[in-house]
Amino acid sequence: MVRAENTQEYMELAAYVVKKAREMGAGQSEAFLINSRELSVDVREGQVETMKLAEDRGLGIRIFKEGRIGFAFTSDLDKQAVNDIIAQALKNSDKTTADDFNSLPETAGNYPQLDLFDPTIHQVPVEDKIALAKHIEEIAKNYDRRITNTERAAYFDVEYAVTLANSLGVAATYKGSYCGAYMDVVAEENGDSQTGFGLQFVLKYRDLDPKAIGEEAAEKAIHKLGAKTVPTQKAYVVFDPYVATNFLGVLAPALSAEAVQKGKSIFAGKVGQQVAASAISLIDNGAMPGQTGSAPFDGEGVPTSETVLVKDGQLQGFLHNAYTARKDKTQPTGNGIRGSFKSMPEVGTTNFYIKPGQVSREDVISQVDKGLYVTEVMGMHTANPISGDFSVGAAGIWIENGKFAYPVRGVAIAGNLLDLLKNVVAVADDLRFFGGKGAPTICIGGITISGH
Repeated sequence: MVRAENTQEYMELAAYVVKKAREMGAGQSEAFLINSRELSVDVREGQVETMKLAEDRGLGIRIFKEGRIGFAFTSDLDKQAVNDIIAQALKNSDKTTADDFNSLPETAGNYPQLDLFDPTIHQVPVEDKIALAKHIEEIAKNYDRRITNTERAAYFDVEYAVTLANSLGVAATYKGSYCGAYMDVVAEENGDSQTGFGLQFVLKYRDLDPKAIGEEAAEKAIHKLGAKTVPTQKAYVVFDPYVATNFLGVLAPALSAEAVQKGKSIFAGKVGQQVAASAISLIDNGAMPGQTGSAPFDGEGVPTSETVLVKDGQLQGFLHNAYTARKDKTQPTGNGIRGSFKSMPEVGTTNFYIKPGQVSREDVISQVDKGLYVTEVMGMHTANPISGDFSVGAAGIWIENGKFAYPVRGVAIAGNLLDLLKNVVAVADDLRFFGGKGAPTICIGGITISGH
């Protein structure tokens, strides 16, 4: 468990690093420490297949000297090792190119108060967590006689503490945790075999819902049995929240100011323009209560906040860390993301989502005369975040006269992300997060579905 005494020790160590770096010749300096513990349990057919417990801790140091950055890291927190990497960071700065925009962010504002740590996650015995994974598997297997096999039932949790101090006066720390579970099953009927999964991430252990996870996995697998292809045609396409979130993963890099500055974004030069249908608003909010991507400050000590990127279809701006903000003569948005003490902050999303609409998923589907409700896409990694072009395999359920008709597979959908955004005709109210990204059900008009 991330103990309070460790947190105090890390605050003292971070302050020491900043002071020592200054004494050794750094113009500006920053110490970033992470202490984390991760547990994962995989169960199959009622037996534990794997169980892993990993702990990690370390220190990353950034120094700024005459416009140059030096970076070094270590997992050895003894005083001599720390002194050595301060010296290494200074030495590394001699090899980098000077840039007037290289500097720590100015200290600004108060940090949001967030409830991110659940002590229950550590207090619950491992045996109970194993039992939870087994219970999810049992629920899925008992859901329907056509569920014949379970590929994997998994439970996982993470606890972490982040500490940051810099030479501009920032000295802050916070603790966080989250847990989740996953279920993957196989359904069979008349020689047809299909898979389905259920997934949930939560901040609080008590919020995990084994029944919902197991039933979701089983239901998805069963709904795909007997699937067939459809003729090639233009029709409405409805993305379920998981599929819509997959597309958000491709869009996210294009809304980074870093990508724009490097000429690698489809949104470059479009601020103030209509880039999506009026039903679409895209938001990133690192201070969002109850979400796993939330934190009081980013990897540079900048307070997190809500950033509206697209409002009612109109592009408002981009995500910034300290460097890109200085380059664009604006303020950082709290999106200097750091996955580890081993890396420097890069521009990234926190809780990135499509703002939900006012109508239910059922209402959206009832308005579709003919179309495809997409529950799965294949090959999303081939989508081009720079041009926006995509072509992915798809599976789902055919819609006729506003009702589900039969399962579909063996089709593909292709197009451009900007065209897709502009053709959104409805957004439902069922926003769902999958980790740090979330979306409701959305309906898009006029997409080509390639079948037989």
